[in-house]
Amino acid sequence: MQLKWTLLIGASALVMACAQTPGEDIPDEAVTTPEEDIEQVVEEPTETATVQEYPAALFHETISWGLGSNNGYVFSHEDGDILASTDETGIFNAVTLDEAGAVTALTMSDDNAVYAQSFFPQDDRVLVTSDSGGNEIYHVYVREEDGTLTDLTPGEEVRASFVGWRDDGEVFYVQTNERDPQTNDLYEYSAADYSRKMIFENDGKDIADVSPDGRWLALSKERTNADSNIFLVDFLADDQTPELITGHEGDISYGVYDFTADSETLIYATNEYGEFNQAWTYNLVSGEKNPLIEADWDVSFVFDSPTGRYLVSAINADAVTELTITDNETGEAVELTNIPDGEVGQVRFNRDESEIAFGVNTDTSPFNLYLADLDDGEATRLTDALPDAIDEDDLVTAEIVRYESFDGLEIPAVFYMPKQASADNPVPALVWVHGGPGGQTTKGYSATIQHLVNHGYAVLGANNRGSSGYGKTFFHMDDRNHGEKDLQDIVYGRTYLEGVEGIDPDKIGIIGGSYGGFMVAAALTSEPDVFDVGVDIFGVTNWVRTLESIPPWWGSFRDALYDEMGDPATDEERLRRISPLFHADQITKPLLVIQGANDPRVLKVESDELVEAARENGATVEYVVFPDEGHGFQKRENRITASEAYVDFLNTYLKGEPEQQDADAGGDNAVE
Repeated sequence: MQLKWTLLIGASALVMACAQTPGEDIPDEAVTTPEEDIEQVVEEPTETATVQEYPAALFHETISWGLGSNNGYVFSHEDGDILASTDETGIFNAVTLDEAGAVTALTMSDDNAVYAQSFFPQDDRVLVTSDSGGNEIYHVYVREEDGTLTDLTPGEEVRASFVGWRDDGEVFYVQTNERDPQTNDLYEYSAADYSRKMIFENDGKDIADVSPDGRWLALSKERTNADSNIFLVDFLADDQTPELITGHEGDISYGVYDFTADSETLIYATNEYGEFNQAWTYNLVSGEKNPLIEADWDVSFVFDSPTGRYLVSAINADAVTELTITDNETGEAVELTNIPDGEVGQVRFNRDESEIAFGVNTDTSPFNLYLADLDDGEATRLTDALPDAIDEDDLVTAEIVRYESFDGLEIPAVFYMPKQASADNPVPALVWVHGGPGGQTTKGYSATIQHLVNHGYAVLGANNRGSSGYGKTFFHMDDRNHGEKDLQDIVYGRTYLEGVEGIDPDKIGIIGGSYGGFMVAAALTSEPDVFDVGVDIFGVTNWVRTLESIPPWWGSFRDALYDEMGDPATDEERLRRISPLFHADQITKPLLVIQGANDPRVLKVESDELVEAARENGATVEYVVFPDEGHGFQKRENRITASEAYVDFLNTYLKGEPEQQDADAGGDNAVE
């Protein structure tokens, strides 16, 4: 699998997520796009359309939904209620939905997000996880039938996660770093009384999965950001030393998808045979390996249904997730009906596999939950995530486009053109830079982006070299080259936008979060005349300090991260060269910085120092700090405040309109 350090996955409902230097000849499969796609251009607006503009509060009053863990029991044991998480109250809590979509709250937190994981197999107890103020120190709790919460993983610095259940329902698995902050050990918990025992003391590998019968443990280990391995532990063997099952030469990435329902086979990912991740099988007894799924794109995930009758798989087809449910008895794909044309995800089976719960996401409608009968595939929508006050016709469906970078490399991008844009009414534009490093901007609903587009800003979600989803050659093109050639891909995003009819070529800014925030600050320091404004959302500004302050629970990723970004002990000169903080005197264009006070990945001091240094040199800088957030936004009121801050800032410094703070923005953030 292609694995990179992920600074951020998902902020304001969009993946925002740090490869070998490109040679003269890039293989075709590095971009892997049909010729007609490479030549694709944006459909030019022919006339100005009228749309209603909505405040950020409405876009973020879209209700976010997510189903319980695929490794757990998402349907209750008796009445078939569905376990989910939702921010309907303004912050995520665990709930159940019945077959008519009626919601019953299980938790009622008003400060820390709570995420549903699994029902217990024989009663209505529920496993949930929660951290504190976005600090990512997650604990695992049991929500008892009387509504009280029992912390199964106490300890101020203990970070834990739910792994899954044994198929007899008597025990469940939890991993925690309580013994060693830099690694996770595996514990087996009794469903009856929560007594536990450590069943695997880890030496720094990543716990990937436990087989349904509890016999096998799959582990993964990154050697570099291009090379990784899979190990197996047989708990029935006398020697339980992890066994390497992916011995190889050269750089090949392997990752774990799932154990099959019969506990006889491991389904795993590998890019050994081409540019993209394929799904292969490994027989746990014989060691025989065989291909399972090959595609012209990455296989994103594969898993068995609990009985093994169905196989669920998905590919990442040019920034769109294409999911297939195969009935292994017939060999036919299950056809789901009565759903919109969009991305299907989070498929969860009920106890007898007669029904599935799942979600559907489109560019203009948030992730809604559905229930479908597997006999006929007919689906019923359970949720309505888009507020009635928003006319979906006012929202914009994205296009997949490509443009050439400085060296001729084709850069894929997701493009949103406001409906009110035309040759007679050109609009300002933004280059949106995803997080990661190695993330990907994909199609799908984003409240933040739709709010920007609704207010007249075109958005180009550029997937610069180093992005995932376009082959391993493309993926590794930014290794030890961050803030340089990948930044030029973003710079050339402006060049592309300047040639699109309906866009004002003199009003183009840059926006991004996490690694994308770093790219914003890097653009304003190393290419100070390119973009007219910048919005830096908790971006890295000092790579030396960031790499030295990696949270302890990321210990297993440190070597791979240093391989990609550089070791601060030996590469300090280059890391300082690409770090915006040390060049803040070059910032001349208006800059908005957003930061969470509890961020464990990009420390608040990163933003503090950049803001101070830029202001000392006369730059216009607005700074918004959220005291109750970490790396991203868990609270709706903060998402609203941030989105309004983006539009107010852009209206003032890019459109040139007076600043107007929406009355509904709210939030206890500190604005400097």
